[in-house]
Amino acid sequence: MTETVTVTSTETVTATATKRSPIRTGAAIPRLLYIPAVVGLALLILPIVGLFLRADWPRVPAAIMSAEAQSALGLSLQTALSSTVLCIIVGVPLALLIARSGSRVAGLLRALTTLPLVMPPLVGGIALLYLLGRNGLVGSGLELAFGIRIPFTTAAVVIAQSFVALPFLVISVEGALRTAGTRFETVAATLGAGRWMVFRRVTLPLIMPGLLAGTVLCFARALGEFGATALFAGNAAGITRTMPLAIYTAFNGAGVSQDSAIALSLLLIVVSIVILFLLRSWRTTPEL
Repeated sequence: MTETVTVTSTETVTATATKRSPIRTGAAIPRLLYIPAVVGLALLILPIVGLFLRADWPRVPAAIMSAEAQSALGLSLQTALSSTVLCIIVGVPLALLIARSGSRVAGLLRALTTLPLVMPPLVGGIALLYLLGRNGLVGSGLELAFGIRIPFTTAAVVIAQSFVALPFLVISVEGALRTAGTRFETVAATLGAGRWMVFRRVTLPLIMPGLLAGTVLCFARALGEFGATALFAGNAAGITRTMPLAIYTAFNGAGVSQDSAIALSLLLIVVSIVILFLLRSWRTTPEL
């Protein structure tokens, strides 16, 4: 009896000490691994530091407020917002279909959905041209039947951004759906709720954190899209020249000045940092 009490007390004290004294971060890492870790961190941070040092800060506000920069910024925000809304409309049902399908079907759908993540953006632009171009699979019919031309228009920018950004939203929402499970949906259905009511009153509230995170990632990816947009939508000022294209144009000797290009680059970095902080605040859970 005494031994049992002693063992129990020891286990209690050990558990309490573990809670109060967390394991020191990095205690089990071999010291030699710190060298490549620091090199990798420097590879990620030093280019951004160099950009901040290169900027002519007194001229940054004027560069951002120039007509060319404002045009590119406004077009980028407008198209990124439009493509994000489009991704939500088609991405949430797609994520629900993947999450509620069998393992084989879900694996196939997931692979097809994430294909733009591993596909080079330029290849995506070519694929969109062969689909919606004048001689494309769908584009030729649209032009003959309705006189609609999509390439090299603002709509083409939205489509290109949606093509590369959609996987981010689908992956986030599907993960949230799988984590939530179907228990609450089943209970609601047994109580007489219809499918639409279950979706609106049960499913959507459960996956809202994942949906918000996916929406922010989707918007950030659309805002920084370059390759597919350049090939499918072109680089026309005020029509298809978004911020990434304006930056590229400036460093090739046309369009906005290099000061404006650097200013827009800094603005994109700031937006990315804000997005990271937003994601961290949504995903952080209070410690017990």
